[in-house]
Amino acid sequence: MLNDNYIAFSYHEGHFPLSCDGKAADIYVSEQDYAGVIRAVSDLQQDIYKVTQTNPQIFHQTENLKNSTVIIGTIGQSGLIDKLIAEGRLEAAGLTGKWESFVLQTVANPLPGVDEALVIAGSDKRGTIYGIYDICERIGVSPWYYWADVPIRKQAALMFRNGIYKQGEPSVKYRGIFLNDEGPSLMAWVRENFGDFKHNFYENVFELLLRLKANYLWPAMWDNTFYEDDDLNPAVADMYGIVISTSHHEPMQRPHGDWKKHKQGPWDYSVNEEVLYSFWEEGIRRSASYENVISLGMRGDGDEAMGGQLSFQEKIELLQRIVQDQRHIIGEQMQTDPSEVPQLWALYKEVQEYYENGMRVPDDITLLWSDDNHGNLRRVPTEEERSRSGGAGIYYHLDYVGGPRSYKWVNTVPLEKIWEQMHKAYEYGANRIWILNVGDLKPMECQLEFFLRMAWNMDEWNKDNIGDYSTRWAEQQFGSIYAEEAALIINRYSKWNGRLKPELLNAVPLYSSVHYKEADNLLAELHETVKLAEQVYQDIHAAAKDAFFQTVLYPAKASAQVLEMYIRVARSKMYAAQGRASANLEAKLAKQLFEADAALTYAYNHELADGKWNHMMDQLHIGYTYWNQPEEHIMPEVGSIKLTSEKSGLGVAVEGSELAWPRDPQLPALSFDTYARERRYIDLFNQGTDAFTFCARADLPWIKLNRTTGSVEVEERLWIEIDWNEVPVSDKITGSITLIDLLTSKAFSVMIHVMNPASPTREALTGFMETNGYISIEAEHYSTNNEGGGASWQVIPNYGRTLSSMAVFPVTVPSNPVPEPGESPCLEYEVYLTTPGELTVTALIAPTIDFIPGQGLRLGVSFDDGPVQVASAIGLTKEGGYSESDWEQSVILNIRSVVTKHAIPETGYHTLKIWMVDPIVVLQKIIIDTGGLKPSYLGPPESYRGSR
Repeated sequence: MLNDNYIAFSYHEGHFPLSCDGKAADIYVSEQDYAGVIRAVSDLQQDIYKVTQTNPQIFHQTENLKNSTVIIGTIGQSGLIDKLIAEGRLEAAGLTGKWESFVLQTVANPLPGVDEALVIAGSDKRGTIYGIYDICERIGVSPWYYWADVPIRKQAALMFRNGIYKQGEPSVKYRGIFLNDEGPSLMAWVRENFGDFKHNFYENVFELLLRLKANYLWPAMWDNTFYEDDDLNPAVADMYGIVISTSHHEPMQRPHGDWKKHKQGPWDYSVNEEVLYSFWEEGIRRSASYENVISLGMRGDGDEAMGGQLSFQEKIELLQRIVQDQRHIIGEQMQTDPSEVPQLWALYKEVQEYYENGMRVPDDITLLWSDDNHGNLRRVPTEEERSRSGGAGIYYHLDYVGGPRSYKWVNTVPLEKIWEQMHKAYEYGANRIWILNVGDLKPMECQLEFFLRMAWNMDEWNKDNIGDYSTRWAEQQFGSIYAEEAALIINRYSKWNGRLKPELLNAVPLYSSVHYKEADNLLAELHETVKLAEQVYQDIHAAAKDAFFQTVLYPAKASAQVLEMYIRVARSKMYAAQGRASANLEAKLAKQLFEADAALTYAYNHELADGKWNHMMDQLHIGYTYWNQPEEHIMPEVGSIKLTSEKSGLGVAVEGSELAWPRDPQLPALSFDTYARERRYIDLFNQGTDAFTFCARADLPWIKLNRTTGSVEVEERLWIEIDWNEVPVSDKITGSITLIDLLTSKAFSVMIHVMNPASPTREALTGFMETNGYISIEAEHYSTNNEGGGASWQVIPNYGRTLSSMAVFPVTVPSNPVPEPGESPCLEYEVYLTTPGELTVTALIAPTIDFIPGQGLRLGVSFDDGPVQVASAIGLTKEGGYSESDWEQSVILNIRSVVTKHAIPETGYHTLKIWMVDPIVVLQKIIIDTGGLKPSYLGPPESYRGSR
């Protein structure tokens, strides 16, 4: 995708004319080639016409070919391709016998009467198809032309730059998606447009996969059965070139829908062996002539753990016998050695525990490891497992139904997280199968494609060009003018949802409306982003509006509206408790946002593309109370107060406190320091219906107010700044601001504390300064980065809840339980502490699981030349076992914490050191708490850092 384009859109002497001067080159493909190849050739023909309005002719015989011709064929299936190779005219070295590889090459005088040919030759069926679709994409036809209504830009000429362009084997052998959790949205859309999940629906899915250079599908299965909904489904998949599996809990090519239709007795092999054996025989018999990867094993009925009265060990023994019997069925029904048939065993949830406790399957079976359903790897292959002939794969999620809460609406997994986790999986040898749970497929377009692009060519993607992907993706869909804006919007909404999924916004204390201006800053970003998205939507050319709406504007605006609604709900409750009239305003805004969500959903379902995507946004997403979705959208309960004229008058709240006068007699002081030089606020609020006037005065001339008089109807914010050129030098100076209600003559004073020490001066400071009892550090802002043990900490831009992340590369280096200089990479942070004594260091890390056997999720922390404390981010039960609640917290908050305590007796400069212990730890942020840390979702903004 990032490679140079071999297509030019204007005439160039010496380049091959796919289309020029109103005429398209003819296309030749042998009738003896695969039906899927011949079908893809017709797509190329149509795409050239869509781009140029010239229509290539397709020939299956060579006699009528002349001038410039496109020759397409598969090695071993096309006599002409084989002839060109035999004559040494087609560069096929390294192509023959390879998996899904192709070459694009211009050849002079390949046939009598043909001056020049563009040859598209594939090593196998899909290799040729991918070569064809590579051309389609390069001439400007997005893979999403159907699924996202991406317009096709017209061109006057299509010229192939002469040369040889080779594509070798893909990084991952089987690459695909799982249509899952498809009710209500995809299911209703399909049934309205196609009757059911039949071949005319799946043809659109198959084509999309091939255009994305994928080859693998787990079909929709909630209320459907791929093989019995339409007899043509498997045959058409095979013709297209799509490999079919049934999902992780549907063994032997029998969708769960088959069992629901034909159920005889319990889904329990220990008591119903004969029925199940026969049931599985039919699954293999009917699919034996198609290209499949057969799922083995067995879970409980309906994707649950295996039940029954069997002990853990008895379940292992039963499952081993099940796999043995399933292999016997495969050999018998397919008349071949089972080891020659691709198979997988999905180590999902409790099945992984069977494996970890000794269950084994033959080496030719692919071990399909899973994430934790929330994008965090549970396991990667060990060195010994990497030698297995069946290899290993990963089942990854962008959608899930289950605890802590289902998430099925818009994307919540940022591109950076996908890259970080799947790069590690690949480096540890999980390269046989990558399968992505995409839910309804929409609106996961950008993220789905990134996953598949990685699987196609891992070498194309690294930690530094993830942002380039989103920009190039947007450029492909909308053109270059708004590509950067579209990419910014996609990455922003993904970051919001990656911090806290929309379904969980009412499950935890939300972004603080009290501390660090956290909610205010986020709301400003939400509004800025939505305003940008709406402006681009207005300005972008008409043909691209539908595509932009569904892939950029809708997910960003919808995410922002729901997030803001919950923030307004929380504020309304706090303001009501404080006696603010503005509680009612916040409640009203929350209700308006709830209604706006419904209106935006209506626009997607009924107005977008003239109603083409009706039902696709039916998914409920507001009002969750437990793991499953509510039966309808539920407006959250808001706070409000009864307003009267008698209650009118001044109320006061200050930044950093939930206290409010006159309800509370005293409010905490507002603190200022010469380092951050941050302005702070006082909220002057009405308690009733009648407006009042106020005056405000500071007792010291260098305390500056943005106004000293005014009128308050509902609420006004008074901003305070310090004139640092005039403030005296002192560790702590105290002042005050007096606020007078001119309606009631009541007055209240807010204390001001100012820190302006003689040393260190702001100009002389190096490193991070402690103020207000804490230091907050973004991980990439280290003072020194020390390599060790052949590894180093490196930045992954934009990864994490705030700025970025620091990760260890190469990712496969061993753990170092006792980190020492030169033996373990170490990040150093220079800090200036003003509070001596005990302090707490919290290293915020990505919510990874300890997925490498024999390793943990540990960091080392030390100060200066003191001893290194090694601590783990994994919380355990009292008995020392796995803690479900610890894991739940990590995926809800999308963060883990490594916490250590240290005694620092002296103020002044110190060096905080963060040591690699386990290489899979990804560091995002560090907070040093000396006693002043306040609650917030993201932690304090970064402290002031001097660089002298």
